[in-house]
Amino acid sequence: MISVIASVRIKPGRVADFLDIFKAVMPEVRKERGCIEYFPAVDVDAKLPPQVMDEYVVTIIEKWENLKALRDHLVAPHVMAYREKVKNIVEAVSLKVLQEP
Repeated sequence: MISVIASVRIKPGRVADFLDIFKAVMPEVRKERGCIEYFPAVDVDAKLPPQVMDEYVVTIIEKWENLKALRDHLVAPHVMAYREKVKNIVEAVSLKVLQEP
């Protein structure tokens, strides 16, 4: 199984817009072959040091059966359309692609 943690930095004042667009594509992504889990998350203040809060970051948590499923996801037509819709409100994206040793 492959886990992905994507940190998406959103322009100030646009987080709600981003989440609306993201949530609209979620049903299609969840139907993809190999998708186990796919959802957005935002920081919650748990008062646990060394937690770092950032109101402009949405974390996407994904689980895929294998790397092929993840790679297929990245070029799916609905994902390409999503990227086009969010390109002017996303400032940066960083990925962690993980596998249990």
